[in-house]
Amino acid sequence: MTRVDWRRAANGAATVIVAAAFAGALLHLVGLQAPSTGRADAHDTGTWHWDLGERGLPEPRVPADNPMSAEKVDLGRHLFYDKRLSGNGTTSCGSCHMPSRAFTDGRATAVGSTGQATDRSAPTLANVAYNRTFAWANPTLRTLERQILVPLFNEHPIEMGVTDENSAVIIGRLRADDRYPAMFRAAFPETADPVTWPNVTRAITTFERTLISGDSTYDRALRGEATLTPSEQRGMDLFFGERAECHHCHNGINMSDQQQWTGSYEEPLLFHNTGLYNVGGTGAYPEPNTGVHEVTGKATDMGAFRAPTLRNIAKTAPYMHDGSIATLRQVVDFYADGGRDIASGPNAGDGRKNPHKDGLIAGNDLDGPERDDLVAFLGTLTDDRFLTNPAFSDPFAPSGHTRTLMIGGGILTLGAAGGLWLLIRRRRVRAE
Repeated sequence: MTRVDWRRAANGAATVIVAAAFAGALLHLVGLQAPSTGRADAHDTGTWHWDLGERGLPEPRVPADNPMSAEKVDLGRHLFYDKRLSGNGTTSCGSCHMPSRAFTDGRATAVGSTGQATDRSAPTLANVAYNRTFAWANPTLRTLERQILVPLFNEHPIEMGVTDENSAVIIGRLRADDRYPAMFRAAFPETADPVTWPNVTRAITTFERTLISGDSTYDRALRGEATLTPSEQRGMDLFFGERAECHHCHNGINMSDQQQWTGSYEEPLLFHNTGLYNVGGTGAYPEPNTGVHEVTGKATDMGAFRAPTLRNIAKTAPYMHDGSIATLRQVVDFYADGGRDIASGPNAGDGRKNPHKDGLIAGNDLDGPERDDLVAFLGTLTDDRFLTNPAFSDPFAPSGHTRTLMIGGGILTLGAAGGLWLLIRRRRVRAE
């Protein structure tokens, strides 16, 4: 049996200085150099502490059967970026969800481990903890723990490529790693054999819940810490006004109309047909991307998709569920037109006349400069600290801003701040 003791690594300035000196010397010994920039975020140990601070965001909901812990977050971060978790060892969750792109991948549609293109764009994971559903158009996927099974085990299309035939092999890879057995024991101390698929999914989803963004220029302006440019301010007025009407589907803490947190009340789940397609004038969307209709079979759900968060939207191009619109300005034009008219090709049809189109997508009279202002405002929703947060970075990347090291019977997690390596987590695993 093992017992895991977690303690604060830094307790006062003197401890931080000692930890930084020790960590820097240790990294020098193992041939690692501290980057010149970065920030180390420390969490309370023992019980989980949401470091929401000045952002003023509410606490996310967390399932009772998968509580937060620093140990589990650390393990989940490693698993999120570990390519050995895919069937052929070539792809990780981070392959399609990159921090610099707000945890998207820059492709129109994601590509799985076998090179097969999927049907939809990789959605952002920014503030995924506040989502009420966890796919573009599936009202039944109500928890991250259920959603993660899709990319792991899906066969059509293949994403991570985990199957009944190779699942035990993948777990064997983790058990054979020098770090993982101790990390799993730390994250799941009550489990005799913790290196299992259920615990893999619990750890990854726990890490995903920490991907919280709330320090954009827009957020700082609301707090009185930044000033929007005249163009950005005009764009904000349009966004929340009744001419552009963006706020009807993109509002609240997460700039969407599906959001939840601890203490929030339940509202009807909303999905929208935005007039992106109207194949042959029949109201249809291209197969297999027919939206909620794929789940319910109802004609009225044809082309209905979840309105995504607009946080960090300038970093997540191309846009829409299938990546079929390249730029933010083109998205603004699309909504100003009240949909899209495709003149030729297999998807030809006037989406503006789609019989299932949401009534909110009625078009508007914004002129060119006003549309530019709206794009300028959307740019203020970028949270650069979120995009570069070392706590969210790839621990396996040579240039990453954190390192996890096995030292004797313990595990050290080191983070960069001000050009120094700081000891931000220490775990001691001892047998009893």
